[in-house]
Amino acid sequence: MQRHQAPFRADIVGSFLRPDAIKQARQQLAAGAIDAQQLRQIENEAIRHLVQQQCECGLHVVTDGEFRRAWWHFDFFDGLQGVERYDSEKGIQFNGVQTKAHGVRVTGKLAFGDHPMLEDFRYLKSVSGSAQPKMTIPSPSVLHFRGGRKDIDATVYPDLADYFDDLATTWRDAIRAFYDAGCRYLQLDDTVWAYLCSDEQRQQVRDRGEDPDELARIYARVLNKALEGKPEDLTVGLHVCRGNFRSTWISEGGYEPVAEVLFGGVNIDAFFLEYDNDRSGDFAPLRYIRPGHQQVVLGLITTKNGELENPEGVKARLREAAQYVPLAQICLSPQCGFASTAWLPASPHRSGNLFIAQRCTILRQRGALPFISPIFRRAFRLFRNLALFLPYHFRLVVNSFFVFALFRSDTHAASYIIKSFCSLRLCYQHGLLPAGLCRRHH
Repeated sequence: MQRHQAPFRADIVGSFLRPDAIKQARQQLAAGAIDAQQLRQIENEAIRHLVQQQCECGLHVVTDGEFRRAWWHFDFFDGLQGVERYDSEKGIQFNGVQTKAHGVRVTGKLAFGDHPMLEDFRYLKSVSGSAQPKMTIPSPSVLHFRGGRKDIDATVYPDLADYFDDLATTWRDAIRAFYDAGCRYLQLDDTVWAYLCSDEQRQQVRDRGEDPDELARIYARVLNKALEGKPEDLTVGLHVCRGNFRSTWISEGGYEPVAEVLFGGVNIDAFFLEYDNDRSGDFAPLRYIRPGHQQVVLGLITTKNGELENPEGVKARLREAAQYVPLAQICLSPQCGFASTAWLPASPHRSGNLFIAQRCTILRQRGALPFISPIFRRAFRLFRNLALFLPYHFRLVVNSFFVFALFRSDTHAASYIIKSFCSLRLCYQHGLLPAGLCRRHH
């Protein structure tokens, strides 16, 4: 059951925490110490290194980690015609934490022009080697959902039906533009479908005078119109995200409220679904996945902590999902990426040296480093957070002092790459990959 095209049996969502070199370079750009071209060269080098790491893990798909972005969605919206960024009254509320207060509004006719992310993809393709480069952009529903009617100029779009038509056309043009740039694997990141699974979020939609079920039908029509005329050799996936900001989340609730409309009605090639916790519900909604080439990529590997899953537990969940959708239509991945927004000041304790992090994790698994109890880990995290109030260089010293014991025990970037490799091995062990693929890693 090996797959020679995307999505692959072992796949990834694609975002990684920005390394310190990029964070510091952006600070230097803001201070006028470097120019935009110098920043881009630093980003290029970081992306090249990240692609190499993904390939070394045996993955067939690589991304640029979204290293050039400050946000997973706003940066793309900024490049659209008719869209304007603004500072909102408050940020997006996650479970216990809130993002920076930004928003977007539609001030003119929507259109896709010469978008800067096209060049971003071209660079990724140039360094991807034999791996499949995947581009990630937000889904069209994301542009509408957060602000709704109030963030759409009524003089430009007095009738929202015209707005949704232009929204679909804009994304259809975007899909074509990325295809013409050489992209054959495109992922639409979409938090909205997860929000429409949440009782709390659905009530918020009602409170602003909209019907969540009708919104689901509208968004499905927009997606299908955007996918009209999609080239046969282009794979388009939809990542249904429940929120991932500083390892927390927004929505909870199973997929049942949207399953028939989404799985049974949207002409997407692959659904990336979060299934790493009880908040996501059971696999029963997968019964609406249509037979054929459509794949469901189960996010059974979590990115919210650094603990590796028990392989037997993951295989048991794959067998459970296979009760509702054929195993041949199932792939495996981490449930999300790691980075949704870049946040300042730069935080060495979060991103740091991936090489050290990866080696520490592997050594710990092999028993070469001591097991760190959950109590000690929580205490150390508290200490690290308190250290944020110390001068930057002193924080570096503090973190370096602890590297021999705990450094990166919960490092997300390292665990993501390792977990991606574990997904690959699990696919092999479960008969989804040929034996020869992982032989060199034994």
